[in-house]
Parts: sequence; C-alpha cells; structure tokens
Amino acid sequence: MQQYNISKSNNFYAIGLSYKKADADIRGRFSLDEDSKKALLTQAKTENIESLIVTSTCNRTEIYGFAQHPYQLIKLLCDNTNGTVEEFQEVAYIYKNKDAITHMFRVGSGLDSQILGDFEIISQLKNSAKLSRKNGLLNHFIERLINSVIQASKRIKTETELSSGATSVSFASVQYIFNTVEDIKNKNILLFGTGKIGRNTCENLVKHTKNEHITLINRTKNKAEQIAGKFNLIVRDYANLQEEISSSDILIVATGAHRPTIDKHIIQTKKPLLILDLSIPKNVDENVEDLPNVKLVHLDHLSQITDGTLEKRKAHIPFAEAIINEVNTEFNDWLETRKFAPTIKALKHKLLDFATSELDTQRKKLSDFNEVQAELISNNLIQKITNHFAYHLKNDNISTDESLEFIKKVFQLEETPTNV
Repeated sequence: MQQYNISKSNNFYAIGLSYKKADADIRGRFSLDEDSKKALLTQAKTENIESLIVTSTCNRTEIYGFAQHPYQLIKLLCDNTNGTVEEFQEVAYIYKNKDAITHMFRVGSGLDSQILGDFEIISQLKNSAKLSRKNGLLNHFIERLINSVIQASKRIKTETELSSGATSVSFASVQYIFNTVEDIKNKNILLFGTGKIGRNTCENLVKHTKNEHITLINRTKNKAEQIAGKFNLIVRDYANLQEEISSSDILIVATGAHRPTIDKHIIQTKKPLLILDLSIPKNVDENVEDLPNVKLVHLDHLSQITDGTLEKRKAHIPFAEAIINEVNTEFNDWLETRKFAPTIKALKHKLLDFATSELDTQRKKLSDFNEVQAELISNNLIQKITNHFAYHLKNDNISTDESLEFIKKVFQLEETPTNV
C-alpha cells in the first residue's frame, strides 16, 4: 500500500486464527494475556514494525499491522505464545491490504463472531488501539481504520437488529443450564472467576434463573465482592474452593488462567456435577470426565447453541453488510486522497516559490507596494489552484496515475512524502 503514502512498509496485513478452524486447545496456545501483549508490542518496536494492534479473546487471536512480509507478524505471535509456526499454518488466515481492511470490518461488526451479532470484540479493538498508541505503534492509517470500524459497528447496532435479543456466550451458558438442569431455581451454583465473561454470566444467572443459591469465588476476593454486592450474592474465599465445589450442583469456571485451575483431584463430591468451562485456554482439565458424576461442557459447544433469536438475526446480515460497504467505501476514498496528497503538497510549495519570487520582484519595482494585499491575493490564488487540481484527481472518470505524472512533469515537482 506504499502508493497511498500511508506506510514505509509495503503492505497491511491481518493475521490470526479463530474458532472457525482452531479448536479451544489450539486457541489456548496462541492466546495472549495483558503481559504477553505488552511483550509483543515491545518486541515489535525493536524489530522496527511501524504500526500494529493485537487482540486476543476466547474466540480469536489476531494481529493487524504493517510489515514487509506476514511472517514478521506471525513470528511476533509465536514468540510470545505457546504456539508454533507449524501449528499456526494449519489453522491460520492471512489477509492483505483491502482484504485485511474488510476482515476487520466484519470482525468489529459481529458478522464474524462465534455467536452472530456478539459485539464484545469492538471493545477489544478499542483497548488494543489504546495500548498500541501508548507504545508508539499506532499510525494514522490504523487509527482511522479502527474509528471507521467503530462507526460501522454503532450503525449496525442502531439501524439493524443483528444484535437483538440476549445472545452471547454468557447467555448461551445460562440457556444450556435451563435446557439440561431441572428445578434450576433450587440448585447450588458456584461461579469461579469474575472477569468480564464471569460478570456477564453472573448477571444472566441472576436475571433469568431467580436462583438465590449463587456463590462467587475469585482469587482476588474484593473483585468478587464488588459483583456480589450488586446482586446480593454470597462470596467465599479462594481457600474454600474445594469445599464449595462439594456442595455445588453447577460449577461455572471463567478464571482466565493460562493453565487448568480445576481438575479431578479437587472434586470430592459424588453427586451429579455439571461444569461449564467458559475459558480460553481451557481452565478445566479434561480428566474431570474420568469421574462418573461429572459432565463437562466447554464454551465451543455452548457457542453452537442456536435458537429463534439467532435465526432472526441472520435476516439482518444483508443490512449489516450494506452498512459495512458504505463505511468501507468512505475509508477507501480517504485512502485514495492519500495517494495524491504529496503531489498536491509539492505543487503548493512550487506555487508558493513562484509567488515569493514574483512578490520580491514587485517590491523592487513599486514604491507603494501593498505587502498585505499582495500576499492575500497570492495565497488565495494558490489555494484555488491546488483545490482545482485536487478536485480533478478525485474524479472517477480520469486516470489518477496519469494525471499525477502529468502534474509532476509540468511543474517539475519533487515529492517529499510524509508517512502517516
């Protein structure tokens, strides 16, 4: 994309993996926590990557950035996760330039979400942009692209019903409980982990089950207490985890750890226990299934649950795609203006040189030379001329490349493009 004068590097890439081809185990190997993201950005700076953002959710891990070759971004990801290049190649996708732009629009709009219309990824993109900006890795191109994606996302939310109804991973977990557990109102439910997914699940549990036997446990107890206070729930110490599991009928795990926090050795109860693991990487060891009384369900299974709400959402996909095309077109129009911006800038400098030379000549000739008026007239003429050329270059019916070459030749311009 060098022709657009947006980067010193050649191309803009989106590289990553998602639920579509990578199962939970593979996604877990490539997941990035906050420390890993910071380490990746630090490495990117040392390797002279100009601009990038990185996102990692339970459904996908992606890097959007500029590079001479996509392997530079793939290496960054593998160096800072437990995944290998070989594993990445088996399940990954790589998009380039306009395809990468379109991909970000689809991700940010909820069209590429594991549950159609789930917009949680947009907050991840915002936070990723803030982190990159803080580390000096956010150029105007990616910042403008993020803002355009946010604009499309907002319009889709307000102008369509793509996200209508309560459907998300956290809601799907509650829906699964409703469909498989009898007398849910009187069951003992333990929620272990109160991050974003845990909080959302807790809210759905309270709202839909009317259950008064919900207990929260978090390694940092005060975080659990903040949520418990909102919903009038019970909080137990992390040290009481084994005891609380023994008295539970349903265990929901959303701890966000990088290794299992629950395995069969911690489960001492003999009564039926349903475990929902809402974490990536998996936070429940599969060895719990060795216990005959335990049923383990992971979020990948929950995400496959469809109901009338999701079916209704599908009807709004064409409307969402139309909005994306409209905003994407506006973004690409801006890209086109970057293509000729250096030429217009060089032309303006050339005209200013002409004006300065002519004004110097007239000062020597005229004793009553009006400095202010002369500069005003010359500046206005320069602006009108450059505007005229800019309008000409925006015309769809002319060849921009041929016009640019003609302007450069006629005015003998030497561009000094500014990367943005």
